[in-house]
Amino acid sequence: MTNANRRAARIKICAALCAGVIAVAAAIAIGSVRVPLGDAWAIIAHRVFGAELREGIRNTTVTILWNSRLPRALLAFIAGAALSVSGAVMQSALRNPLASSYTLGVSSGASFGASLVILFGFSLPFLPGFSLPVMGFVFGLATILIATAFASRIDGRMENNTIILTGMVFSLFITAMTTLMSAMAREQVQRLVFWQMGSFAMKGWQPVAVLAPMTLAGVLFIAHYNRELDIMTFGEEQARTMGVNLKRVKWTLLLLAAALTGSAIAFTGVIGFVDLVAPHVVRRIFGPAHRLVIPMSAVAGGTFMVVCDLAARTVVSPGELPVGAVTAIIGAPFFAYIYFGKRRKI
Repeated sequence: MTNANRRAARIKICAALCAGVIAVAAAIAIGSVRVPLGDAWAIIAHRVFGAELREGIRNTTVTILWNSRLPRALLAFIAGAALSVSGAVMQSALRNPLASSYTLGVSSGASFGASLVILFGFSLPFLPGFSLPVMGFVFGLATILIATAFASRIDGRMENNTIILTGMVFSLFITAMTTLMSAMAREQVQRLVFWQMGSFAMKGWQPVAVLAPMTLAGVLFIAHYNRELDIMTFGEEQARTMGVNLKRVKWTLLLLAAALTGSAIAFTGVIGFVDLVAPHVVRRIFGPAHRLVIPMSAVAGGTFMVVCDLAARTVVSPGELPVGAVTAIIGAPFFAYIYFGKRRKI
């Protein structure tokens, strides 16, 4: 890489980071109660560093920002980062621009686990307050484990098409099971549907404290496979000739990607298109090298999610839209433009 290319890359990285900071700042300041950025920083400094709170800032403003808006914005950014990195890994590992953890059944598995809690009141005896996120994560991860194991049994080489088709079959089957359970417990269907559309409302700091280290650990583990991801984008045969143990690497990457998706949707519900849109945008801006694709996908996905959540809670204020609907409205046409525009150039 030449010095000019390095400078250009640094400028793009700084621009992406600034966009993320601006998005989070806007999410903190904008709402039914406007909070000036100066007041927001004073409140954060007061709660984090013990600085004296200046006169004129009401206690209600402190409560709104610290207990609601800041954790919501951070949770949206972290969840968007996890989903985007997961999508980037899936697309590269399976060499399919439409591949995602959702395609392989993570979302349908998580929905099945959530339905057990919401529709039938299932509760974990040791973590009753975390029954919904724990069940969503466990069932989402279990689905891809079973689907990948099944694909490995019928195709020892674990070809990409076999994995994708197996995941789709399992996803459709589990979705059908969830629908049947919903029909048997109609009184709780609305709550399940709302969870399946995703939301960051009324989450607080606890999900942030749990999801942040999980996402950071997942991204760092994936970063160790940057070289393998670069090689796998050239094709499976080329990867084998270059010494990549495809079966082991695919197992590892698929599980890491599924864990990122499962941990995010366990706390926020099912939110689509972030894992499809953000990685494509990052590759167009930063190129195919995964040493940039992975961290920049986290930044782009987090920024996109924060913006969508801001729109979800302000467009129909004082009401609120499901953030999954907003990501679909914004993401679907944008992804179609990116994907089909690229095909026309080939």
